[in-house]
Amino acid sequence: MGGPYFIKTLINKTFSQRFFWSRLSRYPVLGRLIEYLFFEDDDIIYLPKDKAISIPVNAPLNSREDTVLPSQVLEHFIRQASYHWIMNFCICRDSTQCEDYPVDLGCIFLGEAAMGINPKFGRKATVEETLEHAARCREAGLVHLIGRNKLDTVWLNVGPGKKLLTVCNCCPCCCLWKMLPEINTRIGSKVNRMPGVAVTVTDACIGCGTCTKNVCFVNAIRLNGKQAVISDDCRGCGRCVAVCPKNAIELKIDNPNRISSAIDMIENLVDVT
Repeated sequence: MGGPYFIKTLINKTFSQRFFWSRLSRYPVLGRLIEYLFFEDDDIIYLPKDKAISIPVNAPLNSREDTVLPSQVLEHFIRQASYHWIMNFCICRDSTQCEDYPVDLGCIFLGEAAMGINPKFGRKATVEETLEHAARCREAGLVHLIGRNKLDTVWLNVGPGKKLLTVCNCCPCCCLWKMLPEINTRIGSKVNRMPGVAVTVTDACIGCGTCTKNVCFVNAIRLNGKQAVISDDCRGCGRCVAVCPKNAIELKIDNPNRISSAIDMIENLVDVT
């Protein structure tokens, strides 16, 4: 049975405290407990925005069909999944009363465990409906995170985790994972950029600061004099690339086969069939 509806109200009231709990996770004993309760076996990656990436879109993909774009990772799992669930709301944006991005564009859950979610939270969906929802999220400027996330099995009261693939559709202002700069490094290392993704600032940068203004999920970009600098905390979402008025930031995948590698990695984490 899925979690009761009042859990949503509880999260709404306590969501702002996530930074406090993140800082507590830096204490070894508390950190291990928090990891065990909410993040055990997690592995999540940001999928870069398709329009931000600089790769040949018709490069071969080891027999996988269609173009080489990060959204293909998500589309693969939507087409493979036997069970699809679309949330009626984004719990993060709902909790912060977001005014910049649609609250009704909620998470996608794939896999058998999704069928145990409380029906008041969302609805079962077809492959076509799920693909359409994902496209609407991208058009709204949201970024996909995809992987295994124990926290969702906890608050939704579903399982097993091996049967639930989480697809978050995140905005930079409200996302749960804005706590990454605060949380202990062991937990933080469970949320990563897609393998092979590199984000670089070119000489075209004029230091306008647009990329530093509530754009990065993890505050990984800053100005050093008149040049933007990206730290190793970057998760490769591509938002800075999209907002740069001088097209001075580039995001590249070092090998088109990285799309296949990302799919294989996620398939080892979660069974959606």
